[in-house]
Amino acid sequence: MNDVVLPSETLRAALSGLLDGLPPRQAAGAVERLIANYRGSTPTDAPILRDRADVAAYAAYRMPATFEAVRAALTAFARTVPGWTPADHVDVGGGTGAATWAVAATWAGERPVTVLDWAEPALALGREIAAAHPDLRAARWQRARIGAALDLGTADLVTVSYVLGELTGQDRAAVVDAAARAARTVVVVEPGTPDGYARVIEARDRLVAAGFRIAAPCPHSAACPIVPGTDWCHFSARVSRSSLHRQVKGGSLAYEDEKFGYVAATRLPDATPAPARVVRRPQIRKGQVLLDLCEPDEQLRRRTVTKRHGDLYKAARDTDWGDAWPPDGTAGGPDA
Repeated sequence: MNDVVLPSETLRAALSGLLDGLPPRQAAGAVERLIANYRGSTPTDAPILRDRADVAAYAAYRMPATFEAVRAALTAFARTVPGWTPADHVDVGGGTGAATWAVAATWAGERPVTVLDWAEPALALGREIAAAHPDLRAARWQRARIGAALDLGTADLVTVSYVLGELTGQDRAAVVDAAARAARTVVVVEPGTPDGYARVIEARDRLVAAGFRIAAPCPHSAACPIVPGTDWCHFSARVSRSSLHRQVKGGSLAYEDEKFGYVAATRLPDATPAPARVVRRPQIRKGQVLLDLCEPDEQLRRRTVTKRHGDLYKAARDTDWGDAWPPDGTAGGPDA
């Protein structure tokens, strides 16, 4: 029996030689500049990734985390439409292609893929890395300005991940509107920060206004029940760090947690959102589990699941932040 190679392991193997020959100080300097840019709040009308050194540092620094966050969002959406597979995929602002890897990890099989980005060095490296994945070798890597003039044609699935924060408000709106015109399903992923949440909500509102239904993470398409300025909706994805990743990011742990926010909106008529969504890390206490839920009546509630709930209690102990509640195959739920 052959060993199963996980998509994340394939990606790490593809990234393993990126910094060969690049002086450590140059790599560290590129990473520090990229961190400052991506954590900043000033939109730009030019690519952040300027050359091969920038792109190699970016891919080592960000690509594993972006992959895991986007894959988590896509997995949540895929569970609302079991049996559906996108016929084609357009990745807007895809850079080195983390979202294309995430789509390939979520839905097996080759499909037409187009990656659009305004940084030619990022596209070139993305094409190089994708040669390691049999379903991505035929992907098109196309230079395009990500903004008001964007024309996406038509696609089953459009992903817009970790790019809206780089754009002006006018360009953000134009990109989301272009995705809405082009796609049957749009998935937007942003950093799990208050600003990232605000951009996700802005995109969510535009997609709903364009006739889309929200499939994930929300159990409804009405307004988000979170009061602006009091909290923000985000989730967490565990990222295994390779030795290369630890070297570039200067960390010692074998993992990190990538915080992200997302929205998956669709025109598919059979998409069934989760009954409720766990929006905070569950609190496991003696004989009970506390679950903070976003529920279909547009309310946030804390539910307490105790041993008297039997199988539901066992399921609650295994439930994670971001999961649907109750889990598939588990009937009912506590009223308090």
